[in-house]
Amino acid sequence: MVRRSRIAMLAAGTAVAGLLTACGITGTPVASEPDVRALEVGPYPVDRHRYDQDSHGRGAVLEGLRMADAVVPTVGIDPALSVGVDAGVVADSDTAVQGYLAGVSKPVLDRHKMVVAYRAIGADRPYEPFQVDQAGAGPDVTIVMQMLMRFPSATDATQAARELEEVDFQVAPDQNRRLRHPDYPDALIHWRPGVSNIGAFVAYREFVLFTFVQRPRADEQDLLGWVGTTLRAEMPTLKGFSATPVDRLNGLQVDPDGLLARVTVRDRNRELDPDLFSAQPPVSLVHTASNQAAARRTIEESGIDGYATIDNSAVFRVRDADKSPALIADLSSGAGDEFDPVDAPRDVPGATCQRLNRRGDVETQYKYRCYVPYKRYVAIVAGDSEADVRQRVAAQYALLANSL
Repeated sequence: MVRRSRIAMLAAGTAVAGLLTACGITGTPVASEPDVRALEVGPYPVDRHRYDQDSHGRGAVLEGLRMADAVVPTVGIDPALSVGVDAGVVADSDTAVQGYLAGVSKPVLDRHKMVVAYRAIGADRPYEPFQVDQAGAGPDVTIVMQMLMRFPSATDATQAARELEEVDFQVAPDQNRRLRHPDYPDALIHWRPGVSNIGAFVAYREFVLFTFVQRPRADEQDLLGWVGTTLRAEMPTLKGFSATPVDRLNGLQVDPDGLLARVTVRDRNRELDPDLFSAQPPVSLVHTASNQAAARRTIEESGIDGYATIDNSAVFRVRDADKSPALIADLSSGAGDEFDPVDAPRDVPGATCQRLNRRGDVETQYKYRCYVPYKRYVAIVAGDSEADVRQRVAAQYALLANSL
């Protein structure tokens, strides 16, 4: 069963040791708060925790997570491109050529030792990429993909951009046509007349940006114009990003703000995974949101400054504790009409729960989802078992309380 979007983390904008008895739970009750030692937390550890911060040689992946901040969400390119289609870390050259770059690009990436990449795809209407039964974009869709690739040096990046452009062009040299954008003369661009998409490679410092635009019609000037529009939005974002020196990548910490340690899980024996165990910049939520404009607004209004996810749970940190209720209201109200409110555990202050109704899809969505606030933190837990979710709600509150 595949559930790519089991939790729409920003639904307003969009996508778990041993048994513990109640008497074994740590924590000291605070006035106006429940005694967390009395909460029914089931098999979930709730004592204060800290994960191993060592990257164990996977610092490049941590840098890839940081690079979400170096890519502008497509809604920032054009307000119409508010549907997040796909985003995330591209850890190696094998992944890079699985749907993002042509297969002939792999030797170039390997030769110039691509460190890591981050991709973000957005569109002006819902669109599921990489589906076996889907021949391609519909006739009325606009899609913009950006893949930002990191190389060891600016020299490597410059040469890689040239070679990536050349090997891609040579796939059909008798049909492709090189183009030039007057505002970006260093952008390496080509187009195949009669085809409604265009690609461009741009080297900047130790990065190579690949931009791919799909439009409803095969119009050279229209496609070239969209390349320019994309670069005008992206280049200032890229220029504002501070890359970690290559020799310091493995010094990056897995969970520097302790957000992962505040997510309730059964088993704390975890390893870095960009999708299932990672702390990420808040903008990563915008990249994948089904309504990027609303997601960005939620982040700005709620003051979300930190985000971490483990499996089907997540924790947000907001700048001010008084913003937590508003964030929960935004998340729950934006979940869509496929969710109905359901009673939350009464002994967990502020908890809000929902249940999937007949409009929902059990193949892609969990049956239950709950939001748990504690001071500057809001957690989301989700699952298909009501009893388990209720225990996790209690455990999540206890963990947040014990972590401060």
